[in-house]
Amino acid sequence: MEAACPPVRTGKFVVVGGGIAGVTCAEQLAINFPSEDILLVTASPVIKAVTNFKQVSKILEEFDVEEQPSTMLENRFPNIRVLESGVKQLKSEEHCIFTEDGSQHVYKKLCLCAGAKPKLICEGNPYVLGIRDTDSAQEFQKQLTKAKRIMIIGNGGIALELVYEIEGCEVIWAIKDKAIGNTFFDVGAAEFLTSKLISEKPETNILHKRTRYTTEGKKKEARTKVNADNVGSALGPDWHEGLSLKGTKEFSRKIHIETMCEVKKIYLQEEFRILKKKSCTFPRDLHNESVKGDKEMWPVYVELTNEKIYGCDFIVSATGVTPNIEPFLSGNNFELGEDGGLKVNDHMHTSLPDIYAAGDICTASWQPSPVWQQMRLWTQARQMGWYAAKCMAAASLGDSIDMDFSFELFAHVTKFFNYKVVLLGKYNAQGLGSDHELMLRCTKGQEYVKVVMQNGRMMGAVLIGETDLEETFENLILNQMDLSSYGEDLLDPNIDIEDYFD
Repeated sequence: MEAACPPVRTGKFVVVGGGIAGVTCAEQLAINFPSEDILLVTASPVIKAVTNFKQVSKILEEFDVEEQPSTMLENRFPNIRVLESGVKQLKSEEHCIFTEDGSQHVYKKLCLCAGAKPKLICEGNPYVLGIRDTDSAQEFQKQLTKAKRIMIIGNGGIALELVYEIEGCEVIWAIKDKAIGNTFFDVGAAEFLTSKLISEKPETNILHKRTRYTTEGKKKEARTKVNADNVGSALGPDWHEGLSLKGTKEFSRKIHIETMCEVKKIYLQEEFRILKKKSCTFPRDLHNESVKGDKEMWPVYVELTNEKIYGCDFIVSATGVTPNIEPFLSGNNFELGEDGGLKVNDHMHTSLPDIYAAGDICTASWQPSPVWQQMRLWTQARQMGWYAAKCMAAASLGDSIDMDFSFELFAHVTKFFNYKVVLLGKYNAQGLGSDHELMLRCTKGQEYVKVVMQNGRMMGAVLIGETDLEETFENLILNQMDLSSYGEDLLDPNIDIEDYFD
């Protein structure tokens, strides 16, 4: 029988997870309580740190994500101790966690920031790779050097990046929507970006500030396969930098997009032969020689719901993530959100006493501001981790605390296809029903500006390219000013909109 936890004494602050949410939370606790011990428990040999943080506007923030050895965190904050181990069990009634290394830790307040794991289209198939973290990206690079054709399933940020970066390999991209990147864009923005996919990539590599991601040489051998499959923090926005994503062929980009379909069945080569199925060749354009029926034998075949079958070397499953709650459920009665995350209230508190959660593992269950929504993104992981620490501190000291301002407005800045992309508020008219209108301004190859309006007020915006409108639009969404009188002038490039609203 397992040893019971020692009786609850004051215990310490414990944070589980070495991703952005967990590290930010631990740092913030260390600053608030310089004489208290903060324990950060993480299954990975490296942690994710926020570097080059820049407040772009009131809410928009830019930062780089850097993998660092945990000693760097311990050096910066002498009261943080990092324990490299997974969590085996949580005993919430006894305020105690058991870790895989056999130790147990009594906590005063606990914050769960264990992130999420990739949703694989099918488990246990050696030809299906899920990409979410550093290790899976390296595994992918190994496979790609031998690949002539791959299939990418999914339509989020990672799928978008992959498709743009891969060279010398045929890519069949299957998406369930009408247009690419629907998590982030409407059809117009997708069109704007797709034209960039077709035009050749510029040879000059644009320099990125973000550091390369690697876990090389960090006790790699010690990590069992089981761990490698389940843990690992999410990738940073430039995760593909420094990975050479080149297949075996000598052409730059060959992409075929199958829209409005999902994976129906996956066959291994042997099964496919026995069933005598027919697969399609890679759709060539008119300038290319046409090939009759696919003569090549592929290691794996994918049948799509549109009845087409394609053979390929392997399949990349980039179909989103599910909150990583498993290790904490047994014996604990957590309330869960519809998306499988731990429900948290407006103080990042779960349904169990003294347990908080932040980042991808949690589901925001408060009544959100009309222009905020939860998305499992880096920026929100940082904001939630920071705010959770503030709430834990306030609760320990018996203080009250207001909801953090960053939850007033959804605001995210990233890069796709080398364009700066800013998303604000209900940028895709999420939840606004048919009662809204869109205004657009687009200069091909340069910028794409879309504004979502409701009753004369700005509810959201998508800005692609160097538009310099983010701060103005952020203010217009926050102050909900009635803009009806400006009409189409709002987006007239000849009118300096910023002067209007200073």
